[in-house]
Amino acid sequence: MTTDFSTSPFSGEQQQRLSQLLAELRTDQIYWLAGYLSAYCATPSERGAVPSAPEQTTSKPELTILFGSQTGNAEGIAEQLAAQANDQGIVAKVVDLADYKPKQIKQEQWLALVTSTHGEGEPPDNTLDFHEYVMGKKAPKLDSLKFSVLALGDSSYEFFCETGKQLDQRFSELGGTAITERVDCDVDYEELAEQWISKLLHTISEQSGSSGPTVSGLSSSAATATESTYNRKNPFKATVLTNQLLNGRGSSKEVRHIEFSLEGSGLHYKPGDALAVCPENPPELVSELIRALGFDPNGRVNLADDEHSLQDALTHYREITLLTPPLLKQWAELADSDELCALVSDTAELRRWSEGRDLLDLIRQWPAQKLTAQQLVDSLRKLPPRLYSISSSQAADEDEVHITVAAVRYSSHGRDRAGVASTWLADRLEEGAEVPVYIDSNKTFALPDNDETPVIMIGPGTGVAPFRAFMQEREERDATGDNWLLFGDRSFRSDFLYQTEWLKWRESGLLSKLDVAFSRDQQEKRYVQHCLVEQGADVWAWLNRGAAIYVCGDADKMAPDVHQTLLSIVSEHGNMTAEQAEDFLRQMNRDKRYQRDVY
Repeated sequence: MTTDFSTSPFSGEQQQRLSQLLAELRTDQIYWLAGYLSAYCATPSERGAVPSAPEQTTSKPELTILFGSQTGNAEGIAEQLAAQANDQGIVAKVVDLADYKPKQIKQEQWLALVTSTHGEGEPPDNTLDFHEYVMGKKAPKLDSLKFSVLALGDSSYEFFCETGKQLDQRFSELGGTAITERVDCDVDYEELAEQWISKLLHTISEQSGSSGPTVSGLSSSAATATESTYNRKNPFKATVLTNQLLNGRGSSKEVRHIEFSLEGSGLHYKPGDALAVCPENPPELVSELIRALGFDPNGRVNLADDEHSLQDALTHYREITLLTPPLLKQWAELADSDELCALVSDTAELRRWSEGRDLLDLIRQWPAQKLTAQQLVDSLRKLPPRLYSISSSQAADEDEVHITVAAVRYSSHGRDRAGVASTWLADRLEEGAEVPVYIDSNKTFALPDNDETPVIMIGPGTGVAPFRAFMQEREERDATGDNWLLFGDRSFRSDFLYQTEWLKWRESGLLSKLDVAFSRDQQEKRYVQHCLVEQGADVWAWLNRGAAIYVCGDADKMAPDVHQTLLSIVSEHGNMTAEQAEDFLRQMNRDKRYQRDVY
């Protein structure tokens, strides 16, 4: 937005500073500032008088909100908390833990922490330094700290909400006072997060003696007035434009390129963001479940005060393909089974039994004789959206969004299984079908602001998706920075995803360097980390030129293997110890030059 200062009373330097500030502000911050200035200017009693600062009858509590996030959910909640806090007269600031100086915590009085857990109980990348400091021997006493923790996680993982649990306990050990109990949220977190925010703000106001807001103006809800009305609570029904198989003949995989129309949605995204797809459960599995339970598919059940048929509830609103520890614990009581109770108490054995099984397996092995349809749906968590890295740039396709989807199919325990969203997209959605979607922003996985910065993109399999978006974006922006892709899959002939586009970009010079690894095309398995080792000297040279590294794909094996390979490269070519190499990559992460989107 360009501002006309031709008739303003500001000096040139003031104009420059004001323009810079406005360019940095979010929409909600601009609306808040407008409301503040309106009240500020209304203070003088005499016309034309220079306004003085509003009188402060009582000091307002200052709340620091820290977030640790791998995908952006924690950041979104932190900003929601800040907006509501400011509406209630609590001075709140949101800080990314990557930008927070850990020693500052001893100066805090009111603190809210919102953090997810990454992988198997690990802190998110932007939380590593803070976590290490607080959990370590150098952590200070926090006797003056009043805090509250909201932990995000996925109950299907063994270390559910582990990072939040650890930091909550550690704050107390260091002398801090929990002003509200920690709340642990599953993938369906909105309702619990809203309750936590409400209780936290009420407690702070009560304990601090805050008298509420001192300025009038637009509330935080007005901040979204100019933004799209489509979000997680209200997804947009996007039309399928293209559903195309990417693999060649003879491939053992099924990867599809799917394009959706966003026309009329007002949705905006950037390379690195994800498209959230709200899927449907397989109709065959839903019908089989209802038959096994002996229920009427048209029987009525209540979901959040809305009435649905059982068939509709299990198809669109409830998770039935994944067994979580909370569900199994609840089912042990419903089935009144000592055997299942014993299994639930053994974490390792429960994990082993649950692998590759679903709700149908559970009810067949341990039927609940007196179960009602309402009890069934009440015991199941909501069907969560599935996130797919966006493989297009909106600068190139303004009204479209593309994703790259690998259809998941396998057999286990005597039954054929299928991924809920991937096979729904692959098998049951033809061109013209409508799919509920919204944009899931990811500020921790984004292109450099400087178009001259070289980038190294490591993305095997469907992990290549965001890098197609990166290349489209850099092409549209006429970016001059070098681009290097390292891609891997099973076979060159059938699994080189988007091959034509990569070769076109290499021929044009936009793609400066391309290295590939196809694991099944030779006797010895070959992966992207082998390419990295072979190109170690070049990797180090690019890093010395300020290159940013991006890794996308499998979190269980690929990402750790790539990380170890990068450590070896830095150690060998940078002449560093293992500890120095780890510090080097940690600093790259702080500088947002080493970013990962792994799942």
